[in-house]
Amino acid sequence: MKRGFYTIIAAQFFSSLADNALLIAAIALLRDLDQPHWMTPALKQCFVVSYVVFAPVVGAFADSMAKGRVMLITNAVKFAGCALMLFYVHPLLSYALVGLGAAAYSPAKYGILTELLPPEKLVVANGWMEGTTVASIILGVLLGGALITPRVSTRLLGIDLPLIDLPIDTAPQAAIAVIMLLYLVAAIVNWFIPDTGVDHRAPSVNPLYLVREFSHCVGLLWRDRLGQITLATTTLFWGAAATMQFIVIDWSASSLALSLSQSTFLQGAVLIGAAAGTMLAAALVSLRRSVAVLPVGVAVGVILMAIVLVTKLSLAIVLLVAIGACTGFFVVPMNALLQHRGHVLMGAGHSIAVQNFNENLGILVTVGMYALMLRGGLPINVAIMLFGAFISVAMLLVIWRHRYNETEHDSMRLIGADKPGTATSD
Repeated sequence: MKRGFYTIIAAQFFSSLADNALLIAAIALLRDLDQPHWMTPALKQCFVVSYVVFAPVVGAFADSMAKGRVMLITNAVKFAGCALMLFYVHPLLSYALVGLGAAAYSPAKYGILTELLPPEKLVVANGWMEGTTVASIILGVLLGGALITPRVSTRLLGIDLPLIDLPIDTAPQAAIAVIMLLYLVAAIVNWFIPDTGVDHRAPSVNPLYLVREFSHCVGLLWRDRLGQITLATTTLFWGAAATMQFIVIDWSASSLALSLSQSTFLQGAVLIGAAAGTMLAAALVSLRRSVAVLPVGVAVGVILMAIVLVTKLSLAIVLLVAIGACTGFFVVPMNALLQHRGHVLMGAGHSIAVQNFNENLGILVTVGMYALMLRGGLPINVAIMLFGAFISVAMLLVIWRHRYNETEHDSMRLIGADKPGTATSD
């Protein structure tokens, strides 16, 4: 790997670690404020909506300057969101600002990989990035939970800084203050990310122009024979991954009689499997062979449907690890191929913004589908069967579409394309 790659990975780790710890602290803050229970999932929605609403802007912003600088600026936005929580701005509004920073951060962290590394290194690089992200999610949730415990929070609140009077009086506020330090660490690491030497030109600041340009990029990637396949699969599976968080909690309570705290360990099993899958994909799958993993997506739906037959915790853990492993093994090559096609067609920042827009729409849609099934009174096992069948059928349709595209054009030549003029759309 080139100089600077591991600096990017370190910056992503600390920033994502803080993001996930902050979610736990923000939930605790809502509870301290005696806010309605519906506001807890609303935190996630406020965070995700930023990816969708600001998608036309963040891609252009990421491509307008060196991406290390973009990552530094967006970490500052996240830091500001934390500060607003400390100064009694409502957590939903504050967390939405953090989501805006994350939405602008994402095109930069992935886009810089395509600028720094050759195409044949992208699968390995994505394996590192996704594996680091999964690790930061696990550790971030654990850190957030630890920071709000009475034992740790009492010690944090006992720290007295001379001549400085900060609005830190509760356990969630103390946790948020520590998390702000993590964002500072991430910002310091961002400072040492090297300039890739790619020419960056400032886009138009006209909002209508940016919306039209973004709409053009969305259409361009969906019309591209490889772009549409990778975009469809990543959109489906990021939405499925978000829905799995709720499925694991509901199913473990219904079938295994586990409490909420115990069910979080089952979520950890999915994440551990995903980490293993990402590493396996990085070692075994090249960019030119990335489309060969499409059948693994069908297997995810099948395994998910099989889980309704499980009544033992040990077997549940095995199946959830398998779901996570298949998902990680599947998504990493698809992400790498999507980044490569996007970089060829429109520029790294724009393509990642399009990806984020579609994937977060996928999260809103799939989580909404699951919620509607439960609201309609369907038993949890029936809902899981329908959701698993939806994943498998959708992936079979994607495979059919890819094979149809291959009869029209050689996908291997598209993967090897390195100039916008070589791309072909239908």
